[in-house]
Amino acid sequence: MRKGRFSEEQIIKVLKEHQAGIPIVELCRKHGISDATFYTWRSKYAGMEVSDARKLKALERGRPMRSVADIQRLPSPPQPVRPAQGQQQANGTGLDDNRDKR
Repeated sequence: MRKGRFSEEQIIKVLKEHQAGIPIVELCRKHGISDATFYTWRSKYAGMEVSDARKLKALERGRPMRSVADIQRLPSPPQPVRPAQGQQQANGTGLDDNRDKR
């Protein structure tokens, strides 16, 4: 689903136009949106200012980016354990084949 057509500033501007008294049908026609889109925006951004919408978007993105110092303090990931050459079974599973010879 494409979400980049309108910025938060534009969405809040449309909602403020509605608060000023312009009917929803006229706003939707003017901006080329459906009434469902308008109601979705209203439920999400009602009463917000542009700065509030930016804070909301930052929270929705998840945790903030880590600095280089934070990354350097992280422990290194464990290295995979690989068998030495010649120690792996012929069938490739590494399981003991004697259990099948009962």
